[in-house]
Amino acid sequence: MTVFERPFLRLAPAATAAALAVFGASTAVAASQIGFQDRDVSRVISISGSCVRCELSGRRLAGANFVGANFTQATLVGSDLRGANVVGSNFSETNLTRADLRGAELVGSRFSGAALVQARLDGVEARGADFSNADLSRANLSGAELLGARLRRARAVDANFAGAEMSAAELVYGDFSGADFEGAELNSARLTGGRFTRADFTDAELLRADLRGADLSQARGLTQSQINSACSDSSTRLPDGLTARSCGGGRGGAPRPVAP
Repeated sequence: MTVFERPFLRLAPAATAAALAVFGASTAVAASQIGFQDRDVSRVISISGSCVRCELSGRRLAGANFVGANFTQATLVGSDLRGANVVGSNFSETNLTRADLRGAELVGSRFSGAALVQARLDGVEARGADFSNADLSRANLSGAELLGARLRRARAVDANFAGAEMSAAELVYGDFSGADFEGAELNSARLTGGRFTRADFTDAELLRADLRGADLSQARGLTQSQINSACSDSSTRLPDGLTARSCGGGRGGAPRPVAP
C-alpha cells in the first residue's frame, strides 16, 4: 500500500498532487520520502486536501504543512503539531485537546468551535486566526502572536496569555475567568461584554482597548492608569477604587459598538 492509499488520512486527490509537486518525483520516490510510519508523518509532507472527521489522535505531525486543508471535526487529541505550518486551513470543531502546537504558524486559519483544552500554543503565530466559540480552557498561549485574532465567545478559563501580542484582537463576550494576561499587549483589543473574573492584567497594555460592558470587577493587577488609556463607560464593571473613562473624540474617535 502506498502512502497515498493509507486510510487514516483520507486525503482528497489534491493532497496527493500537492505532495508530488513538492518533490517533483514519481509516486514510489515520493512515498519513500514522505513515508508515514504507523504513527509518524514526515516533516516534509504538504497537505492541502480534506480530512473531515478523521481520527488522528496522538499522531506526530510536527513540521507538516497544511495549506488550504480542511480538517473540520477531525480528532487530534494529544497530537504533535509543533512547528507546523497551518495557513488558510479549516480546523473548525476539531478536537485538539492537549495537542502540542508550540511554535506553529496558524495565520488566517479557522479554529471556530474547536476544543483546545490544555493545548500547548505558546509562541504560535496566529495573526488573524479565528478561535470564535473555541474552548481554550487551561491552554497555554504565552508569548503567542494573536494580532487581530478572533476569540468571540471563546471559553478560555484559566488560559495563559502572558506576554502575548493581542493588539486588535476580539475577545467579545468570551469567558476569560482566571486567565493570565500579565505583560500582554491588548492595545485596541475588544473586550466588550467579556467575563474576566480573577483574570490577571498586571503590566498589560490596554491603550484604546474597548472595555465597554466587560466584567472586570474581580480582575487583578488593573490600575487606574490602564483604565485611563482604555475606553470604558457606565456598563464597564471595574474593581473597587477604579473609575471608568471614555476615550471618545480625538484621533479615530470612540470605538464602534460590537454586536453580540
